[in-house]
Amino acid sequence: MSRTLQLTEQLISRHSVTPEDAHCQKIIAERLKPLGFVFETVESGPDDFRVTNLWAVRKGFGPTDAAQASTATPVATKLIVFAGHTDVVPTGPLEQWTSDPFTPTHRDGKLFGRGASDMKTSIAAFVVAVEEFVAAHPDSYLSIALLLTSDEEGPATDGTVIMCEWLERHGEQIDYCIVGEPTSVERTGDMIKNGRRGTMGGKLTVKGVQGHIAYPQLAKNPIHLALPALAELATVEWDKGNAFFQPTSWQISNIHSGTGATNVIPGAAVVDFNFRFCTESTAEGLQQRVQEVLDRHGLDYELKWTVGGQPFLTTPGTLVDAVSEAIRQETGLATELSTTGGTSDGRFIARICPQVIELGPPNASIHKIDEHVALADIEPLKNIYRRVLVLLDQQLQADPA
Repeated sequence: MSRTLQLTEQLISRHSVTPEDAHCQKIIAERLKPLGFVFETVESGPDDFRVTNLWAVRKGFGPTDAAQASTATPVATKLIVFAGHTDVVPTGPLEQWTSDPFTPTHRDGKLFGRGASDMKTSIAAFVVAVEEFVAAHPDSYLSIALLLTSDEEGPATDGTVIMCEWLERHGEQIDYCIVGEPTSVERTGDMIKNGRRGTMGGKLTVKGVQGHIAYPQLAKNPIHLALPALAELATVEWDKGNAFFQPTSWQISNIHSGTGATNVIPGAAVVDFNFRFCTESTAEGLQQRVQEVLDRHGLDYELKWTVGGQPFLTTPGTLVDAVSEAIRQETGLATELSTTGGTSDGRFIARICPQVIELGPPNASIHKIDEHVALADIEPLKNIYRRVLVLLDQQLQADPA
């Protein structure tokens, strides 16, 4: 059994349903400590939803004589962070699982268990890649860190966002970040995310006048009033997207109204909707355009906004090029750059790091019953991560500035 697979199974066996870490981060710290990493554990959140966050960092030695590296004072050069989460989503009905979700099980060339794809395989691959890289390059110019949280699958209010604020306060400068989200489609490395769309939700309350359905002239139906405006919003072209992003989309997720009786015109209608927006639009601009439509239709309304994350983009450059080349060398694949899909903690890290990408195993089974990862995808993922470290270190040695 490979060391990556062994650690993956060890992590899967921990019942780390969000916000629980279940000592996954302790296991990882114990593996990294002999390599010269130093650690900070930051807990956050209320007592009934306590989140555990880990920052583990090993400073590079910089331009120093290799023979002196073991005794040299560490000098920060470029810092690459591997970021991820140790928490997993709930299992769902246990009776629907073919095997226990927290007992790693092999079937048909696959490893089954909650978190197998999202994202304990990536975390194990991080750790083993770093172990192998440090063993082969003890005098590396590259500084390496892991940033782990147990609040990615939860509200995401006490995890990576808190740690990014903590890093800023402590003056940590991050140059590159790889988030281990499962981004691949068919094979590990066939797709990476070099950005994500922003997400913004709205809760619209359209006010009417409640009354008897037989006397509509004495009432004001908020559903009827809202429908023309909603129909217009559904047809708006918010932007055309760009070379990296598909166009911004607007979707209704819920409509609530009525008393439950069939003979009462409701007094209000509540509509929940969501934007997934690209870098061609801003949250403020979209809010203004929605309100212009509602005002033009003469609605009496209240509207509350929640911005879940701003869009971010890492254009081809040092990190994208290194990851793409590592994938080519280790798998022979020409990776595809993509910004599709949902959000990730990359949206928080991008505020303090200029180059952020996401790379992990195939994502077809994430959050599902019988979540799994192909055994053939595990070792290549570790090898890609390790190769990225090698390529970035080589670049630093060639140009320490």
